[in-house]
Amino acid sequence: MSELKVPTMAEMMASGQQPDVLFWVGCAGSFDDRAKKITRAFVKILNEAGINFAVLGTEESCSGDPAKRAGNEFLFQMQAMGNIQVLNAYEIKSIVTTCPHCFNTLKNEYPELGGNYEVKHHSTFLQELINDGKITIEGGTFKGQKITFHDPCYLGRANDVYEAPRSLIEKLDAELVEMKRCKSNGLCCGAGGAQMFKEAEKGDKEINVERTEEALESKPDIVATGCPFCMTMMTDGVKIKEKETEVKVYDLAELIAKANDL
Repeated sequence: MSELKVPTMAEMMASGQQPDVLFWVGCAGSFDDRAKKITRAFVKILNEAGINFAVLGTEESCSGDPAKRAGNEFLFQMQAMGNIQVLNAYEIKSIVTTCPHCFNTLKNEYPELGGNYEVKHHSTFLQELINDGKITIEGGTFKGQKITFHDPCYLGRANDVYEAPRSLIEKLDAELVEMKRCKSNGLCCGAGGAQMFKEAEKGDKEINVERTEEALESKPDIVATGCPFCMTMMTDGVKIKEKETEVKVYDLAELIAKANDL
């Protein structure tokens, strides 16, 4: 990220500044090589739009979502309290994140532990930037292409965010094709509930393969996601079906960055 402008909260405070929004990067966006590309794309958009933002950097810890979903409430509360202390010390009011797991946890589970913030998923944030005229979608990079959107569980069913991602795709001049199971009836990619970090149990078929087959039925050029866990599962599914040369998997932020040649 060295060539990109990514100020940390510590640097901002040292110069007497306060950001308008904190970008919560998340574990996947920090450490997973594929998810790092989503982080870079989103930062490029933030810089292009002139958003006054900062990250916590090394002061950011895991949100605690995997621990809580795996049943370790004690570890979750330890992780959450540590983060809340840091966020409150910096007087953070507004947070945006590219991960629905972080989004759901910060928005819905931190308040009872003393962490009250306005938390947005990047799909909603990007839609607001477009509505406010801070970014425009240039050209027809994806014109005529078919894009299907896989609804992340913690974005859709848990928080009722369905329209923002679809609105972004439609602004790309692409054709949005829906899977049979979508929106409130969408099928999990198989990584939620801390399943990302354990081996699958015995069964007839992996969930991500089932979901990928549903995506491929709509004959898309691109499978769009809004979650780094879903990104891993859908990318693996496309590889298992040997379709990686025909079907690409992109995050919403990557689609907008590509459309604007960022």
